[in-house]
Amino acid sequence: MGCSGKQKLTEYGFEDLRSLKVSAPDEEVRKKVKEIWDDIAKPLDGLGDFEELFCRIGAIKGSTDLCLSKKALVIMCSDNGIVREGVSQSDSSVTLSVLKNMVRGRSSVAVMAEKNGIDVFVYDVGVDSDDIPKGCIDRKIDHGTKDFYIEPAMSREETIKAINVGIGAVKECKDNGYDMILTGEMGIGNTTTSSAVSASLLGRIKELGNDKKGNELKEISNIDLLAEKITGRGAGLDDKKLENKKKIIKEAIKKYSLLNADPLTVLSSVGGFDIAALTGVCIGGALFDIPIILDGVITLTAALTAEELFPGVKDYLILSHKGKEPASEMIAERLQMKAVIDADMALGEGTGAVMMMSLLEDALSVYKNASRFSEIEVENYLRN
Repeated sequence: MGCSGKQKLTEYGFEDLRSLKVSAPDEEVRKKVKEIWDDIAKPLDGLGDFEELFCRIGAIKGSTDLCLSKKALVIMCSDNGIVREGVSQSDSSVTLSVLKNMVRGRSSVAVMAEKNGIDVFVYDVGVDSDDIPKGCIDRKIDHGTKDFYIEPAMSREETIKAINVGIGAVKECKDNGYDMILTGEMGIGNTTTSSAVSASLLGRIKELGNDKKGNELKEISNIDLLAEKITGRGAGLDDKKLENKKKIIKEAIKKYSLLNADPLTVLSSVGGFDIAALTGVCIGGALFDIPIILDGVITLTAALTAEELFPGVKDYLILSHKGKEPASEMIAERLQMKAVIDADMALGEGTGAVMMMSLLEDALSVYKNASRFSEIEVENYLRN
């Protein structure tokens, strides 16, 4: 587990954030990594998407000397006031219970992370309790967000503070020599906040691309239809509660006029401290040249928000798996991301991101240790 306690972190004010520019990863390094893959004694592109992933990782880090020896899982935990509207199966007390299990190393993701040699950093950015266990990093902004059905979830100042928590977490990891950051979250009600944020942001897009059958997906100007398509059952809502969840999201988007709002206003109105902090993690990846591995729909929503705020952030992000929530596929398509794992997962916490690491480690072992064509006296395959 990571260190706990309050520490001085880099902080960006609103004007500082507005002035940030995202530089593209190093294209020349990407090409060099590709040349190394092509020199390995195997068919060209034999490892498929994994080869391209490492080309991207090399470009992000600015080096062909690829390494995954030190990995951090950053988990942002927060409660959401919208739970008061009956949009979840559990009450907010579960957030604290799972957080405690995480720092004890007994939650699903903690067990998986230990097995894969991943250090876990659990952040409290807004858990509705003062009973925060030792081992949790205290960055509490408030005891949960407001009920966005009644009033905006966060003030703009609170949202920016949460974004700074995420940026600061990346900087700390970078300063401590981590090669890659995985993202996770915990917060009852956050499939509602993520659906509301993603519906608002996707509703501003004129084209969503093509569906699996090649049919063009035009802008969904009817927010009711979009909310219907994007909202899922979360941890297992019945039909009645699902309809209530959709109604809450539709009415909130209209109430705050979010289809005409800027991304920061969207996030402040219907988001959560966890999504805002993860937005900062995504931004931090671009600021500090470190790859960020996304998990499920909550982290994807943060990625979409970060990309809407700062175009180019998505080039520093890697999607681990295709989640069960319907918003996942729509956001991934918008961000032009392809998931590595398609296993109908819906656990959250960062489990998909952790599960992906063993696959990346296997591919990296080939990159580092497999024979080159010159070593076995066989001519290289040639690209047409």
